[in-house]
Amino acid sequence: MVLTGGASMRRREFIPLLGGAAAWPLAARAQEGGPKRRLGAIIGFAEDDPEVRFFVEAFDQGLRELGWFDGRNIRIDYRFGAGDVAKMRSIVKEVVDLRPDVIFATSTPITVALHQETLTIPVVFVVVSDPVGAGLVANLPRPGGNITGFLNVEASMGGKWVELLDEVAPGLRRAVMIFNPDTAPGNGAYFTRAFEDAAKLFGLEPVLAPVHADSDIRDVISNLGQEPRGGLVTVTDSFMFVHRATVIAQAAHHRVPAVYPNRVSARDGGLLSYGASNIDLFRRAALYVDRILRGKKPSELPVEIPTKFELAVNLKTAKALDLTVSPSLLARADEVIE
Repeated sequence: MVLTGGASMRRREFIPLLGGAAAWPLAARAQEGGPKRRLGAIIGFAEDDPEVRFFVEAFDQGLRELGWFDGRNIRIDYRFGAGDVAKMRSIVKEVVDLRPDVIFATSTPITVALHQETLTIPVVFVVVSDPVGAGLVANLPRPGGNITGFLNVEASMGGKWVELLDEVAPGLRRAVMIFNPDTAPGNGAYFTRAFEDAAKLFGLEPVLAPVHADSDIRDVISNLGQEPRGGLVTVTDSFMFVHRATVIAQAAHHRVPAVYPNRVSARDGGLLSYGASNIDLFRRAALYVDRILRGKKPSELPVEIPTKFELAVNLKTAKALDLTVSPSLLARADEVIE
């Protein structure tokens, strides 16, 4: 597998993985005599995103720990969708035509497209929120069919983001949920009820804001900034992740407090983020790929829920917005950016 660019892969999350390095040569030798296997990996994000490189490296290191080495006993064909639904569908067809032994998929649109293209090639997904609602699996304990994987968030998270927005920026009057209906779970509806219920609970007017392009994002946040005491919630979908820089820049420019689902958004200048660790999900997915390559069927592997959540607060951004972050919130944060 070759990724262009030279972004460093040094990140403390990977240190525990290195503890198993001594076992890799032994595992590799045990497999060298066998036939080379093939893995298709379809990533819904942009290939040149440094954060995505960390996700991919977590997955690759997980495979290496389990004895799978790209170019030695397995061939990994990577494709990147960059949050573009049309491109995702195209590369799904391309990968299915390669007839790999298993496909690793990220995002709901990619996994849905795979479900439409093949009912026989095993698929392991991550960053999918509602596989039952999307018709990908029968249920979580017994998925059935050829697809299984790892949830990244439950519908109730829509309410949790509102709660955190109210906590970090008390006194707001309205909360806007921004999403792309082409890539968001349930076309955005997955989080709507929890979002609206929480907004009303905290005395906020809930507003839904579907977007399809950077220009839409700018319009939504500009309009929100023109009226005082408005806040923003960004849901987890591949388009919003790819376009997070636009959201962060516009929120800063229009002085709009915003909550994000990915830790990197807080590191990149967003006010606050809360969500599952994608690094952890990508790492865990390698185990399911390994099990399938060794004979397990996806229908025998239950869909698993996230086990590691991360809360990050950017104090520099809070100061720019004239917000004082409570000691309680700071104490709960996994990372505080100053």
